[in-house]
Amino acid sequence: MVKNLEQLAALLPYAAIQGRLDKEIKAVAHDSRRVVPGTLFVCLTGAHVDGHDFVGDAIQRGAVAVLVEKDVPEASNGNITVIKVDNTRTAMQAVVPYFFDYPGHKLRMIGVTGTNGKTTTTYLIRSILRQAGYKVGLIGTIQTLIDDKVLPVKNTTPDVIELQSTLSEMVNSGMEYAVMEVSSHALALGRVAGCEFDVAVFTNMTQDHLDFHQTFDNYIDAKAELFRHLNRPGSKKAGKAAIINFDDDAGKTMASNSNCPIISYAINSSAVLTADSLDVEAAGSSFSVNGSFGTMPLKLSITGMFNVYNVLAAIGVALAEKVDPAIIKQALESFTSVPGRFELVHAGQPFTVIVDYAHTPDGLENVLKTAKQFARAKIIVVFGCGGDRDRTKRPIMGKLAALYGDIVLATSDNPRSEEPEKILEDIEVGIREGLETACFGKSYEILPDRRQAITQAIKLAGPQDVVLIAGKGHETYQILKDRTIDFDDRQVAREIIREMRTNA
Repeated sequence: MVKNLEQLAALLPYAAIQGRLDKEIKAVAHDSRRVVPGTLFVCLTGAHVDGHDFVGDAIQRGAVAVLVEKDVPEASNGNITVIKVDNTRTAMQAVVPYFFDYPGHKLRMIGVTGTNGKTTTTYLIRSILRQAGYKVGLIGTIQTLIDDKVLPVKNTTPDVIELQSTLSEMVNSGMEYAVMEVSSHALALGRVAGCEFDVAVFTNMTQDHLDFHQTFDNYIDAKAELFRHLNRPGSKKAGKAAIINFDDDAGKTMASNSNCPIISYAINSSAVLTADSLDVEAAGSSFSVNGSFGTMPLKLSITGMFNVYNVLAAIGVALAEKVDPAIIKQALESFTSVPGRFELVHAGQPFTVIVDYAHTPDGLENVLKTAKQFARAKIIVVFGCGGDRDRTKRPIMGKLAALYGDIVLATSDNPRSEEPEKILEDIEVGIREGLETACFGKSYEILPDRRQAITQAIKLAGPQDVVLIAGKGHETYQILKDRTIDFDDRQVAREIIREMRTNA
């Protein structure tokens, strides 16, 4: 993309400008390391880093203009154009979508928000739309997909520049749809600025991210922002819809913020889409979906009550997009799995090993309830909680592990800058509380080393036991205080099982 600086400056009518505007802008960046010749460098003030401190570096790398909130002596020479605004983050949200020619107006945009289930739901939607013959891009926690091209990700929802760049690439690659997870952080921080959503999906609402949002009400309101995006003044596209879980209390808030047709779904409430005749096993599930099309019996390779909700949400999107029910059924029944989401690990062992991303109280409870449905013997739980994140959920998750599991092995997740032992102390409070109300015969251990905890779980597992390794799912790394190491729960579990079989 190339834009004239004068065009970009026109989007900021209250800016103070020093320097020439007759310059070509070939890139926009807020990280000086990504600056190339012809870049507009945006100085963002963050919690730990101030972009204004890197203006000199950006200029050396070829920046021709800077967007600032405060004076920067490094840009005082006449060759650099300085655009000063009150808030560079807000200004960036206005400039960047225009720079990339508003790709979010050219794609059918489907946004999925909620505490849990976003990833699986987006993959299910992608599968259905592709089965219907559409070219689909996906942006989410695990990866970004442009058709089958895989791009790595840093955040559930990328920042404005990365997101608009990715959407632009999707447009240029012929994609018709962009299906994306939309986090509460992204909505609160304006990362989806310039995107016009056509369908918004609400999965569920449970405790998470209170370190950022402070209160649960703030968290709900941030999620509701996605639904306020629908049919805003100036919308370019028709055919908007909101797909909302009516079994969740927060669904009413999402519905009240949706100025468009609503397709509700539920299992325990009255809704447009419902499910019954549920049968959940380790290797899959079967149930019937009821809607305006009649009854759709499904036999799936994914399992768990939580996935029934995810499937209903995906069906709601497909119906909103006028996909034939026969195609929906075909896509769902051929869908296999999502990496790290209730993923079975097979290495010749006589017990079940499941790896799941569950890192919230509700997520952990869901997978434990599912394991409880088909477990023939003990449930052994390996889990931890991330450092530098919401501390209040740690004892809650500890208690849930003790209530549903027979043996709990509390360990490190991604401790980040926190001491693992301190995180585990918070978890242990909940484990002890859970054991006080649980039946006799349960036990727990605190093992900070995650590999050691997984090893212990597999050593303790007998025939027909279930080993649940929760918290990291698809992640192939572990973030420690001073470094990030390679660590994949699935790979580690396979290695340990094979070693034990070899040495048996």
